[in-house]
Amino acid sequence: MDGTTVRPIARAQLPFLLCACLLAPAPPLAAAPALMQALQSAPSVECFDFVEVTVGLQHPDAPNPFTDVKVTGEFTREGGPPVRVAGFCDAEDGTLYRVRYMPSQPGNYRYTVQLQQGKFSFKHEGRFTATAGRRPGPVRVDPEHPLHFVRDGTGEHWFWNSTTAYQLLAWDEDTIAQSIERLAQLGANRIRVAICGRTKDGTRWNEPLVRRTRKFAFKMEPWPAARPDDIEDPGYDVSRFNVAFFKKAESMLRLARERGIVVSIIFYVDGADKGVDPFGKERMGGPDEERYYRYVTARFSAFANVMWDVTNEWHLFRDEAWVNRMGSVIKESDPYLHIASVHGHGEFPFRRAAWADFAMFQFMLENRRQQAATGKPKPQVNEEYGYEDHYPFPWGEKRLWPARIGDSRRRLAWEISMAGCYQTTGERANDGTGAGPDTGGGWVNGRGDDHMTMLIGYRHMAQFFTSFPWWTLDPHEELAGEGTLLLAEPGKRYVAYLPGSGAARFQLAPGSYLARWFNPRSGAWADLPEVVQSATGWWSSPPAADAGDWALLLEAK
Repeated sequence: MDGTTVRPIARAQLPFLLCACLLAPAPPLAAAPALMQALQSAPSVECFDFVEVTVGLQHPDAPNPFTDVKVTGEFTREGGPPVRVAGFCDAEDGTLYRVRYMPSQPGNYRYTVQLQQGKFSFKHEGRFTATAGRRPGPVRVDPEHPLHFVRDGTGEHWFWNSTTAYQLLAWDEDTIAQSIERLAQLGANRIRVAICGRTKDGTRWNEPLVRRTRKFAFKMEPWPAARPDDIEDPGYDVSRFNVAFFKKAESMLRLARERGIVVSIIFYVDGADKGVDPFGKERMGGPDEERYYRYVTARFSAFANVMWDVTNEWHLFRDEAWVNRMGSVIKESDPYLHIASVHGHGEFPFRRAAWADFAMFQFMLENRRQQAATGKPKPQVNEEYGYEDHYPFPWGEKRLWPARIGDSRRRLAWEISMAGCYQTTGERANDGTGAGPDTGGGWVNGRGDDHMTMLIGYRHMAQFFTSFPWWTLDPHEELAGEGTLLLAEPGKRYVAYLPGSGAARFQLAPGSYLARWFNPRSGAWADLPEVVQSATGWWSSPPAADAGDWALLLEAK
């Protein structure tokens, strides 16, 4: 079979598929398809986009194309080493397979794609060109400042400004697109999105105003379900995959990529609930569950704008050994090594794990110190510190928690940033889905409306920090006076944050500094007179303009 002649399809036949080949008819073989095509998506792509090779079969005869057929690709840039990538089945009947490759460097590439089914194999070879462009690559840990992030390709430092949208993929595609556009305009550059999870309604999360509607199904199904409307016992066939769901997820990834948003793929949300985890502790980490992780990475890893979250709340339904195993599986099967971590409460036991690129915590400055003590510095992220107005009805009383209003979340975000760490927030969900005005959903499903303004304050914060090289600064409690939080590169740059207004007070190295107030609530700047310090010692700013919180930036001339 490897020696069979392959003839090209005319360009006029395939205006958008620029490379094609047909396997000539051959005598019937056991477990062999009758006809095969290989189609290349384009002759040239920008770096950090991807080229896709589609293998099509007629009359497929594999009993289960997700387990009985293997598709792989090997891609080589001229002068570089080969890179192996896994393909995936993209049709329940086994008629379609895809292999994707994301080049990171410009140049000429050649590739080989091979399909294997039992003793039968098919091989296709092709070429394409990668051109330099302006697309940012995957988020990486900054090798020079390993508590922070950069984008591959551009080398641009990336200020993590994230929000939660667990069940975004439970919406129809129009609402998904509207939600991504809204979050992009609000300055969010990362969203948490689950690809497995189901529940009856928002009561599960004490958000009773989030309910099922015609457009919102309250479930994500990576596997086909025998009983899709049964929340607790859907009857998943975990040896196969729900192709329609994954196509919708890819559409979401494309939209997010074009709007500059990175998507954190969460493999499970609330896995301890019935109907979510088809494996349980007795089958955790087995071949079916591992296949799930490998299939997801095969489909999504060629998108530059993904990162991996092994699961949400791992401690509720899995153990440490499982997390380490699945984290390693992700890194083994992702040829681009997108950054990965896992979400849970309490201690982060994966500080030294090679697969864990950053740590997720609830409390920041002390964990930053503990991470440094391991000798393996990693970025620290507070992935949850109380969603806005959540829970809306505590203990049966119909009142909000004042401590969790949007302004308190914003102030906490500033404190997290002043600890040299990063954060993920979540908008209020008591603007309902299927209840009340039916304009929201917030952190539960990512939808919001014009009167949900919390993220505007987060956008101001991101604009402040990205106006200077924030990644060069460290927390300096020892230099700060009472009521002042301080980040500094002493002698060069100081950032003071006043949670309770007043005046900033800290020890300042000698020199001349340009000084500016920043209003975190409005995003407005105000210049101060030049600061001249003759010797190292305490310096106090003029009082802030009002009783709100303020930030102060001093930069050496």
